[in-house]
Amino acid sequence: MQYHFHAPIITFHDTSLSDLAQLTVPVALVVIPSEQKAAWLQSDAGHDLALADSLGRPLERQVGAQWQQLVFLPEQPVKGTKLYQSIRDAAALVANLPCSELALHLEGFTPAAATLLSELLLQALLSARIPLPSSKHGSEPRPVFTTIHCSPAVTLSLPALLGEVEGNGLARHLAAMPASELGASQYRQRVRELAAKEGWHCHEWDQRELALRGAGAFLAVARGAEDDGAAIVHLRYAPANAGSKVALVGKGICHDSGGYNLKINGGMYGMHLDMGGSAVALGTLLAISRAGLPIEVDCWLAIAENHIGPRAFRPSEVVTAANGKTIEVVDTDAEGRMVLADTLVLAAEQAPDLLIDYATLTGACKRALGSRYSGLFCNRPEWLAELVEIGQHSGERVWPFPLDEDYDDTLKSDWADLLQCAPGASCDHIDAARFLSHFVPATLPWLHIDLSGFRHKGGHGVVSSEITGFGVRLTLALLAQSRFIANRAV
Repeated sequence: MQYHFHAPIITFHDTSLSDLAQLTVPVALVVIPSEQKAAWLQSDAGHDLALADSLGRPLERQVGAQWQQLVFLPEQPVKGTKLYQSIRDAAALVANLPCSELALHLEGFTPAAATLLSELLLQALLSARIPLPSSKHGSEPRPVFTTIHCSPAVTLSLPALLGEVEGNGLARHLAAMPASELGASQYRQRVRELAAKEGWHCHEWDQRELALRGAGAFLAVARGAEDDGAAIVHLRYAPANAGSKVALVGKGICHDSGGYNLKINGGMYGMHLDMGGSAVALGTLLAISRAGLPIEVDCWLAIAENHIGPRAFRPSEVVTAANGKTIEVVDTDAEGRMVLADTLVLAAEQAPDLLIDYATLTGACKRALGSRYSGLFCNRPEWLAELVEIGQHSGERVWPFPLDEDYDDTLKSDWADLLQCAPGASCDHIDAARFLSHFVPATLPWLHIDLSGFRHKGGHGVVSSEITGFGVRLTLALLAQSRFIANRAV
C-alpha cells in the first residue's frame, strides 16, 4: 500500500453566484454567511429552499447542469472547535460525491473571512479525499480532485496548504497500515525510499551502531524481535536559506505487545498505531519540505517493535542510556519512553533551536483528557498559554501538564539513576515526561506531546477521519510563530 497524494489544479476567480453555473463544473459548494441565512432564504434565489431548511434537509439545488450544495458559516469566523466541526461537515457534503472537478464559492464574506474559510475548506476537502489503506474486496476508491475552482480570488500559499494536507495524509496513511505490512524493516524501507525521492539526508543508526554509541535503553526494547529491524532513523532537510534549526522526534513502535508485561483484555488490539508519533514527525517534515520553509529540520524516528520472547527485556533489568544514565526497568509496556530516551540524546547533540517529540505514549494521558485534546509538556513554562492558544486556533487542541522536578521523587531507584516508571498507580503521563526530561539538556527548549488525540472519532481540525494525524497542523502553526525558534534563552 503505497501512499500517493495527487495535488489538484486550484484556480481562483472573481465569479459571482449568478455566474457560477457558467463554469463547466458539475458540482459546486456554495458558502453563505449564516447571518444572512434568513434574508437569503426569503429571496427569490432561496425561496424554494426554505421548506427544505424548515424540515432540516440539506440545502441543494440544480442550476443548469450544475448541482449546488449550500452551507452557511459565520461571517466573522473565529477559529475553534465549533468552526472546525462546521468546516468538516461542509466538506463532507461533497467529499463523497463521485466527481473529480469542483467549484468552491463564497458569497458575501469580507476578504479576510473569505480567505480563512477558503483555506480551511480546501484543506478539509482534500484531506477527506485521501484514501487510507484498505484490504476490503470490492471497495472502489473515490476519485481524487483534479481541479478545484475557487471564488472569490483570494490569496493563499498553495505550497504550504498542499504540503500540510500531504504531510498529514502521510501520517494517517502510515498509521493505518496493518502490522503485517509495516513492521520495523518495512517502515525503514519506506522512509529510505521517501528520503531518496525528496532529497533528504538519511542515516540509519542500526543496532550495531547503537551498541557502539551505548544506546542501551533503545536496544533493550529492540532485542525482543527475531530480526534486527529496529533502528533510529535520522533525516535532514537543510535548505540554503535556513534561519533556524528544529528537531522532530517520533516514537515508532510498529507493534506493541507489552512485552513480558503483556497487554491483556483486548489492550493489544490497535497497537499497530503505536508508531503514530514517528508518522507525525515524518509528515511534518514532508509538509515543511513541500512548502520550502526556511527551517533546517532534523527528524528522528525511533523505529522498533515491542515483542515477547527469550531475548526480550524484563522488569528489574538495569540498562544504560546513551547519555550514561542508568535505568531500572519496571514495566516492559512502558517501552516508548525507553526508545525515546536514546533518540532524544542523539537529537539534542545536534544543538537544535527547538526540540519537539511526539508519542502515543501513555494511557494515563488519554484517561485524563480523552481523545479531544493531546497532552503538552514544555520546559519553558512561559510558553504554555500561547501554545494552548495555538492549539485552539489550529483545531488540534493541547492541554499543559506540570513538569516540576519534585515529580522525580516517584522515579527514584535503589539500584539505578532512574526508575523507568513508577511501580503501581501513578500520574504516568507526568512521570513519563519527567523521565524523558533527563535526556534533554535544560538549556534546550523542548516540547513533549503525548498524542491522546491521534485517534478520535469525528476527527480533529480539518481532518474528518478517526486516525487524525494530530500534530502536523499544530506544529506548522507553532513554527509560523518565529519566536519559538528565534532564540535560545534559558
